Amino acid sequence: MSDKHTQRNAEVKKAMMHRLNRIEGQVRGVKNMLDTDAYCIDIINQTAAIRSALSAFSNLLLEKHIQTCVRQGIGKGDAEVVDELLLTIKKMIK
Repeated sequence: MSDKHTQRNAEVKKAMMHRLNRIEGQVRGVKNMLDTDAYCIDIINQTAAIRSALSAFSNLLLEKHIQTCVRQGIGKGDAEVVDELLLTIKKMIK
């Protein structure tokens, strides 16, 4: 984990927390489905929805990162921020 930090405005943070809370609820729902012996396809469909929600969250976070951290880093002449971004994108598309 990095020792860097990012300040986010309250509106963005609230929207991101809302998404994560919804994902957390979906995961709890899948655990409940498993506990109650729900049909496999129903559980698979829910896990696909969770994967999609996580992907949307990651894409939003990446967008905000580029708009703030990367833009600021480039403005300060920090070429490392671009290398870090490229590495992150490669991880995301695997």
